[in-house]
Amino acid sequence: YFSIQELLRVMRTIDDRIVHELNTTIPTASFAGKIDAGQTCKELYQSLMDAHTSRERIIKNCIAQTSSVVKTLREEREKAQDDVALLKQLRKEQTKV
Repeated sequence: YFSIQELLRVMRTIDDRIVHELNTTIPTASFAGKIDAGQTCKELYQSLMDAHTSRERIIKNCIAQTSSVVKTLREEREKAQDDVALLKQLRKEQTKV
């Protein structure tokens, strides 16, 4: 089981290693005839787009879930305005959003 932060960190690997990815994708002069640089670049681009799409979906899902928790906590807070622990939890969730 991965936390959302760990999952996002793993999904950023290709972005964090982009210089390495580009260096291994674009052939040097000696390998230029053996590798289809255009196709290889297209594949790298597609993997970047897939990673970005997945991350965006996860982030939006996280925002939606946390916003739902904030809404629930606000409703509870209206009923129990003296509950300091509830207020702290509400502020913590609002900070996440």
